[in-house]
Amino acid sequence: MTSDLTPLFAPEGVVVIGASRQPGKLGAAMARSLAVFPGARALVNARRPEPGAGVYASVAEAAAHTDGRLDLAVLCVPASGCADALAEAAAAGCCAALVCAGGFGEAGPEGEVHAEALRRVARETGIRLLGPNTSGFFAPELGLTASFVPAAGQLPAGEIAVVAASGGVNHALSFDLVAAGNGISLGVGIGAGLDVSAADVLEHLAQDARTTAVALHLETVPDGPRLVAAVRRVAAVKPVVALVVGRSDVGDFARSHTGALATSWRTTRAALRQAGAVVVDDERELVDALTALSRVQLRPHPDPGLGIVTAQAGPGLLLADRAGTDGIRMPELAATTQGALSELLPPMTYQRNPVDTGRPGETFARVLATTAADPAVDLLAVYALTEPDSVDLASAAQDAGLGTDSPAVVVIGGLPEDVAEQRARLHKAGIPALTGPASAANAVRALVTYARQRALRDEGPVLEPAATVPPGPLDEDAAKTFLAGLGLRTPKRVACDSRADAHYALRLLGGPVAVKVLDAATLHKTEVGGVHLGVRTADELDAALDAIGPDHRYLVEAMAPAGVDLVLGVRRDPVFGPVVLVGLGGTAAEALADVAIRLAPLSEAEAAGMPDDLAARALLDGWRGGPVLDRAEFGQVTAALAAALAASPDTAEIEINPLRLTPDGLIALDAVIVPTAPPAEENDHAQA
Repeated sequence: MTSDLTPLFAPEGVVVIGASRQPGKLGAAMARSLAVFPGARALVNARRPEPGAGVYASVAEAAAHTDGRLDLAVLCVPASGCADALAEAAAAGCCAALVCAGGFGEAGPEGEVHAEALRRVARETGIRLLGPNTSGFFAPELGLTASFVPAAGQLPAGEIAVVAASGGVNHALSFDLVAAGNGISLGVGIGAGLDVSAADVLEHLAQDARTTAVALHLETVPDGPRLVAAVRRVAAVKPVVALVVGRSDVGDFARSHTGALATSWRTTRAALRQAGAVVVDDERELVDALTALSRVQLRPHPDPGLGIVTAQAGPGLLLADRAGTDGIRMPELAATTQGALSELLPPMTYQRNPVDTGRPGETFARVLATTAADPAVDLLAVYALTEPDSVDLASAAQDAGLGTDSPAVVVIGGLPEDVAEQRARLHKAGIPALTGPASAANAVRALVTYARQRALRDEGPVLEPAATVPPGPLDEDAAKTFLAGLGLRTPKRVACDSRADAHYALRLLGGPVAVKVLDAATLHKTEVGGVHLGVRTADELDAALDAIGPDHRYLVEAMAPAGVDLVLGVRRDPVFGPVVLVGLGGTAAEALADVAIRLAPLSEAEAAGMPDDLAARALLDGWRGGPVLDRAEFGQVTAALAAALAASPDTAEIEINPLRLTPDGLIALDAVIVPTAPPAEENDHAQA
């Protein structure tokens, strides 16, 4: 099967199978949409052929009477007839097909039979298949509208591509992008994705010169590694902005804390971000991000500086407040910059950043140029109203040299007709124009995020695995021995087979100690009364051992100093493979779900940056005199742990919870290593 999707998205000719003259039929709507396509066109209706009107009984007959090659077949027939129609199209020379009908996998067992029949034809013939269960796609520059949504034919050509899981979302996002002043290079609804997937379309777009930025909408991910590779390939040459559905899906992936926290939605977003995509929370943010990124990008920078120039103080404050919330640096302008601004602005205006100009006057363009030229400013955000007899904002921005060489986003407030005219001029000059402070803040965040991601791409090599996990099952003592080999500190401890051993361990270690049940099958020891802390005396030890019970081994361990508890884990995600997670530890881990996730293996530098994603990161930086996390140490042990899992196919998960940050560094207080479950047949034999 060819990987070239040109016959699908840029065909020489198109044939509609199931064309109809009845206005309410899908075949009629699709025929109307394709009527303006400048290439070869043909219609097929086996029941009501009218050769004189250009409607043929078969694809072969249509091809014989068509002046040009028919690359693409658009199937507008019921699910039960799609496989035969697809085979007919392939036999007649079609290389690609769009199947719009529903009634396949989503319709139960009978639908799955139809789906498998389609897959079989695609495999046997090599024809590429988009759909089924999609409203289609469109390529405005080519005059190609393979969609049954009539308004799609009116979308203007542009430089933004949309790749959406849903045909409806494809159309909705495209309309929203156009309303924001953009055009579309390609809009694709994947639908059921029986053959052509989002990854396929992304690989096609990586080489598409018409596309400068890509919108990606996902609902499910059938092949995580392939999607990540495709996103990484596109993001290396043009921005990808991703919206992932499924925030409320908690997923039950594993029994440990790491599995409970690493939900499909979180893991998918983390994987896309790691691959280089700008991940957004909603469709409005996606539109704003693409409006900016399709026109300008910042140079790679780990922490770009934002400058704000506003002709109205209130909107400027909104922009500045949002920038602070988003963790975007707003540097104070250099003394030389402030000196130059003082000669251009009234003395009562604020000039350190944000720059408040008051009502913009004839010096506005020079104010913009001066602020943008400050050495600490990598991006400029501008706000002004289209006031009568005031400055022409589009002209001022261009006179200031804003655009590709001096990245900026501009917000224009005013009546829609006035704003539209100014926005069109700014966009023509390559300057993103937004409709309000919130939209501008979305654009700023996207530009800064993309610059940071580009700066991180080459931050050191991925570790070669220094160790593999020993065969299991492993209890806590064995797990900690393995972690110590990776360079992670663990408490002094003694594994005990009897009460006498436990009393010896107490005398050896001295109090206070932790006394725990030592059993590889017990993942959450606190939930079964298997952990007793602060044991100092022989009597207290006996009480702890009585509570644990006689038929167990015990672990007696020195107590660690106070500190900040984290959870650090690596696990095999069913979609993306090995992933690493860090978050707030202890019993609060699942309740707060403040986590950072990365695909494994990963570099030490990438691992070292994970704690900075946490909302609770201030606790790791000496909060109220507390300990400070050594990011390099954390990066080393995390990268080593991730590499070990990636190299150990018989291990499903490794979790350290808590991993305590103390004044002396990190120390693993508890550790669980979960082996990969044997195949079901082996389980059945074992039970027999």
